[in-house]
Amino acid sequence: MATKSKPTTRHALDRTELGQIVLVLQGGGALGAYQAGVYQALDEAGIEPDWVIGTSIGAINAGIIAGNRPDQRLPRLREFWARMRRDPMTELLCAVSGWGAVAANAMTVMAGVPAFFRPNPWAVLGIPLTPDAAGYYTTAPLEATLRDLIDVDVLGACTTRLTVGAASVRTAEMRYFDSREMPLSIRHIMASGALPPAFPAVRIDGELYWDGGILSNTPVEAVFDDNPRKSGLVFTVNIWHPDGPEPEDMVKVMTRQKDVQYASRAKSQVERQKQIHRLRHVIAELARKLPDEMRDSAEVRRLAGFGCLTRMHVVRLQAPAIAGEDHTKDIDFSSGGIGGRWEAGYADTLRVLEQQPWTHKFDPLEGFILHETEAGAILSEG
Repeated sequence: MATKSKPTTRHALDRTELGQIVLVLQGGGALGAYQAGVYQALDEAGIEPDWVIGTSIGAINAGIIAGNRPDQRLPRLREFWARMRRDPMTELLCAVSGWGAVAANAMTVMAGVPAFFRPNPWAVLGIPLTPDAAGYYTTAPLEATLRDLIDVDVLGACTTRLTVGAASVRTAEMRYFDSREMPLSIRHIMASGALPPAFPAVRIDGELYWDGGILSNTPVEAVFDDNPRKSGLVFTVNIWHPDGPEPEDMVKVMTRQKDVQYASRAKSQVERQKQIHRLRHVIAELARKLPDEMRDSAEVRRLAGFGCLTRMHVVRLQAPAIAGEDHTKDIDFSSGGIGGRWEAGYADTLRVLEQQPWTHKFDPLEGFILHETEAGAILSEG
């Protein structure tokens, strides 16, 4: 499945200069194996995040990272993704049938994934259900899996900060559950992955929540809107493609529609934050140039408070497309699909760590420096 550990260079990051290390993980079902490969490369390089943020499968990966001691994180991620794999006999039968991935994904829809979700026959029959059970599948198997793989004591200690995004069913508002603000449990992680209509909502403190991905599948705003603002090196791990070709058949239409929907305005969010951070730096620089008697006035101090000299280096990792994938790629729990995506995340991150784009020159007025990764190369903006 995943690449075996390989000797890698330990990368000493200057946290005094860079600030906190943040890992931001998109939602996307089986595509989340790419994120596990990213974490493996960071772990082998000796880079442990101070803060992990996730939605849906990103919240699950994030919960396993934040909910275990550093020496247990990678083994627990390996175990989770091993449990997600289809049964080898099922894959063999599908291959022999000649339908391959099509048949295998169809079987996932019909039978579920034993350690993740299983069909809810009452929903299929149209029988009335309670709000907590209204879904075509039950995620009770996922809850049992997470209880096996997450140490709730470590999760509660908030040694590594965890934030997971969920959508309020009642108000349609995004809610970020943050371990810095409140104790988090496995239920909070489950809420972040409760994608309707497949999975039922999860009730927390009397309120029902669905998968945060239906409102914001790329939870980068949790970093940008944090208060107080801090400098940081932010790895955003994207598993849906914001850019793509014009589709020429209905399968490609459905594939492109999912990418557009779940890429979730990630690029526009980043561009907006670049503009805001630059303005904050400009305000701070202008305030420093004022005469002391003006700078010390109450009104100028109030206005200068809108300025900020924190700096974020944002490294955007983009999972590559795998040959033959289609709109069902997020339920591709085959050994090859999981292994291939894990390997890609591992290789992409090793390349980023070798090039260390955050050490390159940048405009000192920029408070937000974006480092883009594409097709084996790093392009830095800012």
